[in-house]
Amino acid sequence: MKKELSVLIPIYNCDCRQLVKALAEQAQLLTELNYELIIANDASPLEEVKTWCSELEQLPHVQIVHLEENHGRAAIRNLLAQKARYEWLLFLDGDMAIPSETFVKDWLAAEAAEVAYGGYIVGPGERSSLRYIYEKQCEPMHRVEERRKRPQQHFHTCNFMIRRSIMLANPFDERFRSYGYEDVFFGKQLLKAGVKITHIDNPAGFFDFEDNAHFVSKTEEGLRTLLAFRNDLRGYSQMLTFVDGIHLSIVRFAIRLWHRLFGKIERRQLCGNSPSLTVFKIYKLGYFLCAEKER
Repeated sequence: MKKELSVLIPIYNCDCRQLVKALAEQAQLLTELNYELIIANDASPLEEVKTWCSELEQLPHVQIVHLEENHGRAAIRNLLAQKARYEWLLFLDGDMAIPSETFVKDWLAAEAAEVAYGGYIVGPGERSSLRYIYEKQCEPMHRVEERRKRPQQHFHTCNFMIRRSIMLANPFDERFRSYGYEDVFFGKQLLKAGVKITHIDNPAGFFDFEDNAHFVSKTEEGLRTLLAFRNDLRGYSQMLTFVDGIHLSIVRFAIRLWHRLFGKIERRQLCGNSPSLTVFKIYKLGYFLCAEKER
């Protein structure tokens, strides 16, 4: 059983009060544990974030770091690791929930020599939510037995534990400033460094689904990130594998033409109340190939 733990939570326009309070309550019950909870507000423009953080600062062992400039998804995690005091670091995304009353205890008992990923489960949602139906479709791939088949590719930043020394020696690549793929490339870096990722069954909960327009915009941003780092991410992205397998120029031309003609109609459908995962897949492919052509 580990006796020291730094819980690190980067946030951006995010209300993490329920998450932090649940973690603090569980940690306080473990009397032999030395712990800290550090929340880094990555220059959130939403004014309410500072009010929410002020409430959390009243809790024992909680520290808030307010950044004046946005660092991005990779650099903010490196900063948190540098500020942490303890040997083991538990990273959680600010929009996650804690579905288990023994979540912290189970992490402390986990057999993880260097890095471990706990996974996440999808909470209830509405069929009108594109993010919800997308996550539900992908849910079987998040099961621990599936993740263990390809441990480096199935790593995500939403719920993982790592030794501080490993993190400092293998930081996130700070070229990744916009949304997407910093965790995928981190997994690749760890493999190159000979660091094994252990997969355990101690999921966080993904219960908060953004509106469809926001999710589509995030998806587009992620596709642009993928395009920018395609040479670094080959073998780690189904989209890249599929696109690289399209060898006929006429096929690429046809997909781009379809997107130019119907992409706006597809986007409106995805942002509406009856989004389709089939349309979502077609839209993503067309968006990526058009963005590729424009570079």
